[in-house]
Amino acid sequence: MKAASKPGFNTVTVVQEGSGFTVRLDDQTLRSPAGHSYTLPTKALAEAIAQEWRASVPKLPRPEAMPLTRLAATSLDRITHQRADIEAQLLSYAETELLCHRAGSPADLAERQARHWQPLLDWLAVRHDALLKPTIGIVALKQDRQAFAALKAALTPLDPWQLAAVALAVSISGSLVIGLALADGRLTPDQAFELAELDSSYQIETWGEDSEATERRAGVRDDLELAKRFLDLLAS
Repeated sequence: MKAASKPGFNTVTVVQEGSGFTVRLDDQTLRSPAGHSYTLPTKALAEAIAQEWRASVPKLPRPEAMPLTRLAATSLDRITHQRADIEAQLLSYAETELLCHRAGSPADLAERQARHWQPLLDWLAVRHDALLKPTIGIVALKQDRQAFAALKAALTPLDPWQLAAVALAVSISGSLVIGLALADGRLTPDQAFELAELDSSYQIETWGEDSEATERRAGVRDDLELAKRFLDLLAS
């Protein structure tokens, strides 16, 4: 995240340029680490990113306080130029799909997984015509080619901005299905979190939670909320 050469700035504005909205720091265009202009597809997203920078004036910006800026940089610097690779990475989750890999025991955990996870797999089959098979254990399961083709077809209509948000949700949850459902509005961030963290929540109920787990889970929740907020701003 950079704005040409000088370290400080006083004003942050959003300027419409063609069909996009560009964030400017003083008289200079905000640029990504790879040098791409922060020209966003919606005014709502541009203004939200601008507000992250306004909040840093007069101090130097802190990357951790600018989640929307960082996610937009992912789209500008990676998704747009490496789309095929990103899609391949996301599709690879199908063989290790969290919702498909169930516990054999204890029985109450297995029942909880089936009760909460199977409805989302059923939704995927209806919404995207992708039928993923569940299995017991953690060994990667080779899914049907037709399911892969259907999942690829589900990713194809997403623009680079939407795909950046979906990729974040998938990577943090370990589930391509959860990422697609969040983008589709089938899940809220809270619901996505509960599904992604079902096993962890069970372990906490049984053994308690330590500070490391608390911090990790907070990060998962934050990233799912960020992905959904980014998607909502794109739709505004």
